[in-house]
Amino acid sequence: MIGTFANAACILIGCIIGSCLKRALPPAVQKTLFNAMGLSALAIGIHSISANMPNSNVPVLFIVSLALGSLIGTILKIDYRVNQKMNKKMSSSLAQGLTTAFLLFCIGSLSILGPIQSALYADHSYLYTNATLDLVTSSVLASTYGIGIALSAPMLLVWQGSIYLFASYLEPFISEAMMCELSIIGGILILASGLSILEIKQFKTLNMLPALLIPVIYFMTLSIL
Repeated sequence: MIGTFANAACILIGCIIGSCLKRALPPAVQKTLFNAMGLSALAIGIHSISANMPNSNVPVLFIVSLALGSLIGTILKIDYRVNQKMNKKMSSSLAQGLTTAFLLFCIGSLSILGPIQSALYADHSYLYTNATLDLVTSSVLASTYGIGIALSAPMLLVWQGSIYLFASYLEPFISEAMMCELSIIGGILILASGLSILEIKQFKTLNMLPALLIPVIYFMTLSIL
């Protein structure tokens, strides 16, 4: 899991750099960075959607996934439960920042395929590339939300570590088609997070996270049948 540890370490380093910058910046500049983070999330989300939508073999799957996933998340009250626990220990702004960090760091092809490549072929290149990207992203996030974004590092360890441990079981089910659908849904969730950061429209993004499970279940069922 050397690649995953390197990825988490880069996030921690980025958070330290970003939090140091935050202390040195006046409120007006911090607000500018906050808006920049929101716009960046919009851009990343739109790019992920537009780049993968033309390659989708099941165009309605992301719609069904978002509908079912949001329904499941709302019934389970994921957003309420997580924020209730987070808000006891941190501000609602930081809770929103951690949600955005999780989506940016964990819901991407490099963060999913990387641990599998690392476990099965001892190839850490995907994770090293992801670590470099996350170093920059975590610096910007921490300069906006503070050092609390460092909590996303253990979240990434659990996420990638779980994929690493179950790589031999997951590898037969992961296909380009599934990654395409996950990228579309992940892009939509990141886009929703960006809109929330900019206070254009508040989305309970955490309630939508189960949408990521629907394509996985769909393609696993197809491969079994």
